[in-house]
Amino acid sequence: MGTRAARPAGLPCGAENPARRRLALGARQQIHSWSPRTPSTRLTAPAGPARGVARPAMAPDPVAAETAAQGPTPRYFTWDEVAQRSGCEERWLVIDRKVYNISEFTRRHPGGSRVISHYAGQDATDPFVAFHINKGLVKKYMNSLLIGELSPEQPSFEPTKNKELTDEFRELRATVERMGLMKANHVFFLLYLLHILLLDGAAWLTLWVFGTSFLPFLLCAVLLSAVQAQAGWLQHDFGHLSVFSTSKWNHLLHHFVIGHLKGAPASWWNHMHFQHHAKPNCFRKDPDINMHPFFFALGKILSVELGKQKKKYMPYNHQHKYFFLIGPPALLPLYFQWYIFYFVIQRKKWVDLAWMITFYVRFFLTYVPLLGLKAFLGLFFIVRFLESNWFVWVTQMNHIPMHIDHDRNMDWVSTQLQATCNVHKSAFNDWFSGHLNFQIEHHSLKESGQLWLDAYLHQ
Repeated sequence: MGTRAARPAGLPCGAENPARRRLALGARQQIHSWSPRTPSTRLTAPAGPARGVARPAMAPDPVAAETAAQGPTPRYFTWDEVAQRSGCEERWLVIDRKVYNISEFTRRHPGGSRVISHYAGQDATDPFVAFHINKGLVKKYMNSLLIGELSPEQPSFEPTKNKELTDEFRELRATVERMGLMKANHVFFLLYLLHILLLDGAAWLTLWVFGTSFLPFLLCAVLLSAVQAQAGWLQHDFGHLSVFSTSKWNHLLHHFVIGHLKGAPASWWNHMHFQHHAKPNCFRKDPDINMHPFFFALGKILSVELGKQKKKYMPYNHQHKYFFLIGPPALLPLYFQWYIFYFVIQRKKWVDLAWMITFYVRFFLTYVPLLGLKAFLGLFFIVRFLESNWFVWVTQMNHIPMHIDHDRNMDWVSTQLQATCNVHKSAFNDWFSGHLNFQIEHHSLKESGQLWLDAYLHQ
């Protein structure tokens, strides 16, 4: 099977030569027509007998008959051929040695086009297992994307990946599942939700009972900040489809918690967070490190690259100082608060917008009668300010200090371990961080019942 040259680094989609685009289109058409022979086999029609000469009877070929009975022979590919299909025109990936063409499917992928495209040209077996609940059902829909499989002489792992580590991890994961540590306790999550609702009610009662002077106002803001932060941790579990065994209930509760209790869209969170889990701390693939290089210089490797390129967008030698001004305090009130509306309108996510509106209507009707419009707006942005500090410190303490680099196509376990770290376990730390202090387990396994797995492994 012929190969094509990889798209030059940095060349934008659609900038290829038109002749090359026609060649690529022809190649795709050949691939989509499932051939009953291997790529190295070429069949030619034998010359027929001369006119008037009797055609001799031919005995059936037993090999051909056996091949026809077994069905078409699959197309075989090498890892190099798969790796070359990682650009804008063609995207292939491998799951359990099966090769799938996802070029057209990316736009229809339920998890978003970017998260699946981050594994184009690579093996995606372990991320496929980590991201999907009903894997058997998903594979049925993947049959239309199947174009072949790896050649028998090809190893099951790419050269850049640690086979021994991956085998041990898969064995560990199977053991954890057999022990039932991945099963969520629904009572725990019900109590978690109830404690958020109680904090929300206590915030309003503080103003209603004690008045709107400075101290009750401040206490109300602190309680509402706790509500927002804790709802953020809870929606995270529903967003990962980690609580219920079916996607339907996870999605419904996710919409309620992030939409009605927080005023944010579930689709936006999925779009951003799934990319982060697919390629954590990988530049241009993990949106959580998009502040590099325009605001901060992150990681030793990326920082050295900036120095060699003589690019400097900010006084990076002072970033440890201005981080406290444009990082934790400003992320939610000055960026997320406005961008989420642009996101849902631009992408026409009207269901998410409806859930968001219920939050703002409820918040307005609850506090404007007690505070008036001016004090209400002040309360809202103080809550967002406090929540932003809480959110940024918890979410970034597990990742920013770790290795940050371009995607090196490492194995799943190495990719997750080098980008995450855990924080000491305690009752307060567990509550304050929503159990996100166990990022190693969360990132590598990332399935239902994560809290109970954490508790078991850290007894």
